[in-house]
Amino acid sequence: MKQFKDPDFMGHFIDTYRDMRNLWKVKNLLYRNKPARKASLEKLLQFVKTRVLDADIKFVERKIGSLRSMYKKDINKVQASMGSGAAAEDGCVPSLWYHNRMWFLEDQMEVRESLSTLPSSLPSTLPSTQAEAYEDQPGPFFLKEVEEPSWSQEDLSQDEALQCGTQEEAGGKCQPEGGGGKCQPGGGRAH
Repeated sequence: MKQFKDPDFMGHFIDTYRDMRNLWKVKNLLYRNKPARKASLEKLLQFVKTRVLDADIKFVERKIGSLRSMYKKDINKVQASMGSGAAAEDGCVPSLWYHNRMWFLEDQMEVRESLSTLPSSLPSTLPSTQAEAYEDQPGPFFLKEVEEPSWSQEDLSQDEALQCGTQEEAGGKCQPEGGGGKCQPGGGRAH
């Protein structure tokens, strides 16, 4: 899309996008209003169609996302060079020609502190077994082991035994669950 990458056109696109605050400013009253956002995207689309005739809303949204992503990467690169202890004159300068045009997004891209749902005080070590996890719980704790029933060939009819034998050779188990049915890989029967 060379038409879109033309600096004059892209500069006007960025300026038009900046004027549509409901597309980028989170605190704008219309930011979460889908019909208002769609109307703004339609206006932006009409502008884009002056150069890219087959553009659609998705194309415009992708271009906006791409511009925002590149701008954020540019900001991160500059900030990383400043944080590395490099002298001010040795620091990284923005590499995007449109970096200064995207300034309006800077306060919209700040990393927010995440909210945790974990309690403020966590144990220093987590239990390694289920028994340890219940060690501090009141009342008795019983760890029960449930045995899986095993069926001998004598418990099955001759046809079922033949089917189960081939299933077991293929890596499956055969466990009859009353009544007819066929053996399934991994145990159990289909009804």
